[in-house]
Amino acid sequence: MALTATVRKVALNISDIDRGYYAEHHLTYAQHPSETDERLMVRIAAFALLADERLLAGAGLSNEDEPDLWKHDYSGQIETWLDLGQPDPARIRKACNRAAHVVVVNYGDQSAEVWWEKNRSALMRHDNLTVIGFDAATVAALGQRIARSMRFDVLIQDGEMQLIGGDAHFDPLTIVPLWRKREA
Repeated sequence: MALTATVRKVALNISDIDRGYYAEHHLTYAQHPSETDERLMVRIAAFALLADERLLAGAGLSNEDEPDLWKHDYSGQIETWLDLGQPDPARIRKACNRAAHVVVVNYGDQSAEVWWEKNRSALMRHDNLTVIGFDAATVAALGQRIARSMRFDVLIQDGEMQLIGGDAHFDPLTIVPLWRKREA
């Protein structure tokens, strides 16, 4: 019997002071059976960090031709392509050729650092690429907050993101993304 996806509903009330973006988003994610809780929560945090009314979930794990999150312009062209984890440099190159802006959210333990060091020189060539890192402690703390239905207030200011909400027994989580490479 095949495993089915777990449906997760998320309400994000985003106040991004750095970008002047203020909105509430109601998202529904189908968590693929092979997607860890931590990865899904990183996807939600990445959405909050780059939130836009046209930013949508892609097929991600179930379709290698689509990213985890993406945004199209009004003509249908890919404006933003966002991948999570440690994508192959060839995939990143392909994404950079297809989209105006590409973002990789690299996260996890020592393997994330090894991936960055190994691919740094190849990735620095892409002017339309941004690479953001989330450390292992942040990812673990995010994974603790998962539920079938979630509501978070998100405050982004001075490059830091505060995730407030979830169950009442959680303190606000401050996420300090490591901007490994910013778009030129």
